[in-house]
Amino acid sequence: ELLVLRGVTNETDAKKFFRPQLSDLYDPFLLNDMDKAVNRLNKAMGSKEKILIYGDYDVDGTTAVALVYKFLQNFYSGLDCYIPDRYDEGYGISIKGIDYAEENGFSLIIALDCGIKAIEKVEYAKSKGIDFIICDHHVPDKELPGAVAVLDPKRDDSTYPYQHLSGCGVGFKFMQAFAISNNLSIKEYLFPLLDLMAVSIASDIVPITDENRILAFHGLKQLNSNPSNGLKAIIDLCGLKNKDITTSDIVFKIGPRINASGRVQSGKEAVDLLISKDPEGAKEKGENINQYNETRKEI
Repeated sequence: ELLVLRGVTNETDAKKFFRPQLSDLYDPFLLNDMDKAVNRLNKAMGSKEKILIYGDYDVDGTTAVALVYKFLQNFYSGLDCYIPDRYDEGYGISIKGIDYAEENGFSLIIALDCGIKAIEKVEYAKSKGIDFIICDHHVPDKELPGAVAVLDPKRDDSTYPYQHLSGCGVGFKFMQAFAISNNLSIKEYLFPLLDLMAVSIASDIVPITDENRILAFHGLKQLNSNPSNGLKAIIDLCGLKNKDITTSDIVFKIGPRINASGRVQSGKEAVDLLISKDPEGAKEKGENINQYNETRKEI
């Protein structure tokens, strides 16, 4: 009865519900514009362009930036991250961010968890010779930005079978497609980043159904067995060490600490923590972010 109430009405779906398999993830090329996005990224890397990974300052945005950056860093060094300042630039793509890209020689911006309504900003970037690939999951307006590619499962003309991906989820699908097109091992390079996916899905309160259920299930496994240095630092600070971490722990303990960085100081610090390669450095950054969370509570 419970399964039927959740829309699970046959044996095959019940199996998928209880035993989510990574092999059941959808083909990322079903997302509109995915081939264009992958071709542009391949071109940028082939001609040694500088790529700026730009994301929102909340948990979904910072985990998305960290995931894409950590994945691409395995194969390419001309990368940097940019998180807009919540108070100075506001939500989404900013003129300041585009100017930063121009001043520092970036010719491609990958926007994560934002950008679906940034029509004028994308035009402004074009006038500076900067291309955009937009990876968003918010509902678009009638007109889409004139980016090289607009990846969003909520597009009116979407051909993707599932529309509730998080912003980090759309970034994950982009990297999955890039891996497929370049014959890279998804198991080796992408699946170890699923801990970030679990944090994004739980914190952004997207439905944990269908593809999100697969990503969250395996992401929680990763978070419990072998989290990245940054997430391990937060887990330790939350008092969750040696405990079985659940979705609720992410929503009430891990997520708010990552969020506090963008609210009190800078979302970029959260990304720096999440991409940290050094356990000691991660611990130090984690303590700063924990302090921002205390400040946020006091405010």
